[in-house]
Amino acid sequence: QVQLVESGGGLVQAGGSLRLSCAVSGRTFNNYGMGWFRQAPGKEREFVLGITWSGGYTYYASWVKGRFTISRDNAKNTVYLQMNSLKPEDTAVYYCAAQGPDRAWSSFGQGTQVTVSS
Repeated sequence: QVQLVESGGGLVQAGGSLRLSCAVSGRTFNNYGMGWFRQAPGKEREFVLGITWSGGYTYYASWVKGRFTISRDNAKNTVYLQMNSLKPEDTAVYYCAAQGPDRAWSSFGQGTQVTVSS
């Protein structure tokens, strides 16, 4: 069983930046892809960014448009989400996610709140 613990959320003004971290434990971190999802109030949870186990390939939702980047440090069992040029519509709970052997998103953290004020 994998455990995912997010940190780094908070309140930021529009145009600002935040970096979220996700500490992973419970299994071999660098065997599987990792990603970030978010869920805004009243909306479904949506995919934001993903990264392969090696970190060599990243992919993202079309609306990201270069504002967000994902990275991972396999030595620290940690994945990061760097968010720049934040907008009020980015307000959401952000979840770290891990893929299983079948590459499905099988594990999620408890989430961290990001609030962007206008």
